[in-house]
Amino acid sequence: MKVIHSADGYRLGPSVVTIGVFDGVHRGHHAVLAETVRQARELGYDAVALTFDPHPSHVHRPDAELPLITTLDDRLNMLEAAGIDVVVIQQYDLDYAQTTPEDFIDDQLIAKLGAKAVVVGEDVRFGRNNAGDGAFLCNYGAGRLSVTLLDDLEGTTGRRFSSTWIRELLDAGNVRGAAKVLGRPHRLRGVVQHGFKRGRELGFPTANLPGEGVGEVPRDGVYAGWIVRRVPGSTATVHLPAAISIGTNPQFDGEQRTVEAHALGRADLNLYGEEIAIDFVDYVRPMVKLDSVEALQAQMDDDLRKSAEILGVPVSYRVNPDDVTAH
Repeated sequence: MKVIHSADGYRLGPSVVTIGVFDGVHRGHHAVLAETVRQARELGYDAVALTFDPHPSHVHRPDAELPLITTLDDRLNMLEAAGIDVVVIQQYDLDYAQTTPEDFIDDQLIAKLGAKAVVVGEDVRFGRNNAGDGAFLCNYGAGRLSVTLLDDLEGTTGRRFSSTWIRELLDAGNVRGAAKVLGRPHRLRGVVQHGFKRGRELGFPTANLPGEGVGEVPRDGVYAGWIVRRVPGSTATVHLPAAISIGTNPQFDGEQRTVEAHALGRADLNLYGEEIAIDFVDYVRPMVKLDSVEALQAQMDDDLRKSAEILGVPVSYRVNPDDVTAH
């Protein structure tokens, strides 16, 4: 897949284009992407996704603190997996936000992207003040663009798939529900950093990620999931069963929110400085402060047991701290 930035001065050939932030690349997005790819293959054109960075909400409402569900790298990986040939990343700023709907269609879709067909959801909005919508796209592009407007997809609750719904589920700790909307487990991605090393002292060595900039972090608590790492010297990946703790570590009166993942039964991993992903499978329990360190160790043993049961792997308990290397 080719990735083009808006500053690159691009001009593409005939293409089928879809438009969106695609935050999360959820099941609703996948329906749009699949139709874009289908039409492109049928016509012999490139399937092109126009996406935006930063998120428009971060530009118009910088104080709103809207976290992204996925990092840009993961978004690009998922667009490629969906069959998209070219992604154009439009730098979104206040100047670009003044583009009229007419100029967006004439200058960007047709002149730069070479769009012959456009596939979007029925809730599409574009141009200054979001004045452009599906009806405008059909009318103004008539005779120049073939426009496909897809109806909203709905989950079993009757609610349409959306990034807002996913954020609500993650904020409630419902990672299993979020996975149903996403069509896959929710994922965080980041570089493993040094923590306070309390976990390794207790027999629970953890890979620590910062609490921001890694994707939308679910509510504080303990979760079962997977550490996904690249096999050194290879393009292959390995999934390690894990118990994941999110919070400020109230047992030790912590203040910094972090994501800590313990690979079940492993004391031999050295992940510092390595980029990993964490996939969430299910919620185990809320974050609480216990009466003693011994009570915490007992609780953590129970967390490992429950996580192993959820993931369908052999039960594992804490390791001998003397066996811990640099995890």
